[in-house]
Amino acid sequence: MARGKSGGALVGMLPWLGLAFLIILADQFTKVLILGWYRLGDSTYVAPFFNVVRAHNPGAAFSFLAGASGWQRWLFTGIAIAAVAFILWMLRSHHAQRLFAFSLACILGGAIGNLVDRLLHGYVVDFLQFHWGGWYFPAFNLADSAITIGAIGLILDELLRVRRGR
Repeated sequence: MARGKSGGALVGMLPWLGLAFLIILADQFTKVLILGWYRLGDSTYVAPFFNVVRAHNPGAAFSFLAGASGWQRWLFTGIAIAAVAFILWMLRSHHAQRLFAFSLACILGGAIGNLVDRLLHGYVVDFLQFHWGGWYFPAFNLADSAITIGAIGLILDELLRVRRGR
């Protein structure tokens, strides 16, 4: 029996959706551990440049709009839902482009991981903190890491695409 174009696209998306699902699971598992073992503000020294902390971010990246009165929760929830829908549409169309699809899957998993936090808690749970000589990078989580890896992958994919086009 011949598979329709949409059926083939859905099957082609499965590995990427699986990757996104694994990212969501790992992200949520680590956040459950942090919420269970740490109180807000707790910190554990791991290395001279790294701590595990418990931080809550009601804003976006680098605590953007964290001090707003609560409306930002729904703004960022809406943005995340729109991004998830757009990424699913892009994955359906471009699932065969491996680096591009890998990057989208990473962003998808990270976006859903942080979306779950916003819906459950009203904030994103962050716990990875890098620092050096009194300078502290804002705490982040596995979802943020996946989004960053995905963004780097998209840039690399575009650079490679441009290079191939020459």
